[in-house]
Parts: sequence; C-alpha cells; structure tokens
Amino acid sequence: MTLPVAIVIPSWNRAPLVGQAVLAALEQSHPDTVAIVIDDGSTDDTPEVLAAHADDPRLSIVRLARHLGTAAAKNVGLMLAGTRAVTFHDSDDLPHRDKVARQAEAMTQPGIVAEPGLNWSAAGHSPGVPLQIGAVLCHHDLVLRSGRVVQVRRSLSLVDDLFPNLQLGTEEKGDWTHVNSGLFHPSVFERLGGFANSIEEDRDFRNRLILSGAIVWILDAVLFSKIETEDALTQAPETNYASPRRAADRAQVWQRVADWRSGNALAPEPVDLPDLDIADITNPANLQLSATPASPATREALQAALDRAGGPAVAA
Repeated sequence: MTLPVAIVIPSWNRAPLVGQAVLAALEQSHPDTVAIVIDDGSTDDTPEVLAAHADDPRLSIVRLARHLGTAAAKNVGLMLAGTRAVTFHDSDDLPHRDKVARQAEAMTQPGIVAEPGLNWSAAGHSPGVPLQIGAVLCHHDLVLRSGRVVQVRRSLSLVDDLFPNLQLGTEEKGDWTHVNSGLFHPSVFERLGGFANSIEEDRDFRNRLILSGAIVWILDAVLFSKIETEDALTQAPETNYASPRRAADRAQVWQRVADWRSGNALAPEPVDLPDLDIADITNPANLQLSATPASPATREALQAALDRAGGPAVAA
C-alpha cells in the first residue's frame, strides 16, 4: 500500500525561487504526493508565480492574508495535511526526484522491532515489540554562499544540542535543516504537536522528536541540496546565528533540553494561531484537518477556511 505524502512548502517573498520548489515537489516520483504551498502573506510576485501552477490538481496553494512567520506557516500546512505523512521543503531546497519515494518506502517497511541488544527502556520502548518508524531522514548538501559545498550528515548533527561534545570533528557544526531532511509519520505530530513560535522551530522539533523516543530511520544517501541565500533567515542580520533574536530562541530550546534532563516530561506543542487569516485556498480537495493538537479557535478557523473554499467538511 502506497503511503500518502504531503510536501509542505512555506514561502514568503521568494518569487525567484518558489517556482522551482513547486516543480521539484510535483516532479517527485512517489505516486501519492500532494504539494501544499503556504504563501505567508507575500507582497512580491509570489502569487503570480504560483498562479502559473495552480491548475495542477496535486498542488494546493494556501494564501495567508498577513505574514505570520515560518513556524506558523509550517503549522498551517501541517494542520491541513490530514492523515498524510509530511515532509517540509523550503523554497531554496532542491530535492532529488526520488527523495520522497525512498523515504516512504523506508517508513512502510515491515518487520521493524526493538532488538533486545539495545537499551530500549531509555527511549520508552520494550525489547521485541514492533516499532512504527516516526521519521525517515536523509543527508543533504549545503551549498554555501561562497560556492563551497558541505555535506551535512545525520550521524552527529542529529544530536548537536544534546551532545555538543561530539561536534568538534565535523566540518560544519550543528544541524540547521533537520526537518527538511525528514519525512514524518502523522502519529509523530499527534504526540508532539506542531512547531514552537520561534525561529529555531526546526531545532526545537528535532530535539523533541529524539527526546520523545520516536523511531528515527536514517537513509545513507544525499537526497537534497540546501542553497544558502542572502535573504535566508540564517543569513539575514536580524535573524542570523549571531543575532539577539536567534540567541534568545536558542536559549529556550536548550532550556527545554535541560528540563528533560532534569526529569520533566515533554509536553506537546499545540498549534495556536490567534492571528490566522486565510485569504484563499486552491484545490481544497487535497486538504483535511490533521489530528495534530491545536487550540479550538485554530481548528475552527482552519475548518471555516476549508468550508469557504469548498473543501472536505470532516476533520480528522
């Protein structure tokens, strides 16, 4: 049975890049894939670029009336993915044509059990029991602005916030695009919730995924390239790694790790979008509310937007 997948593409004022991101999603070889573009209140030519692809029935465009930020845009896409597995591709990502297919195949492989030789109690599992793979990750090439290409592998960068003492032998420290490298089973979001309101939302979600005991499968293959651009959040002066804003958000991420190490349970992150205003939705038949925890007002606003667009009336 083919695993249904949603590719969520958050975009804000990336008109020169978003078209290629849409094409890369629509050209994926996996047979049951839809692309959900969240236009996060763009004021450039993004709507016109997206309109050129709007007739493709596999593409749904969700246009927000105001800019809410990357984490909120991802949460909107996540909430509208229904029961599909979800992967996130930024407008400056170039995925291999078989990325989603290979990840879906790995996620649905039978016979995965907790082998008795590993310390499964540390992850909240019992030896010998069947396991549901929660995330399938791959490696990627990071193309720096200088033109230098660095390969980011999951072996060490996956745990950079938990074990920084393992990072010194790596060429580039940390893992900036962990979420983009992954395909996530819907049950992961049902347990963990969505993304925190932070510009370190990927880092925070990556940590919660690991600390919750989710089963992570790593494909030993480079299946997409991340292109570093001048206007990316990690490069812009107000949001780069040296900025006060990112430092504050990073401190919150590390505090959550410290709380976990002190014995505190991980709480889910319900999606709460009080300023959500959806201006338009195309191809709403692809969309359905997921079971990700969310505030009642957020669920009502999303379902109302689907109803106005003529989409499914039954929430997951």
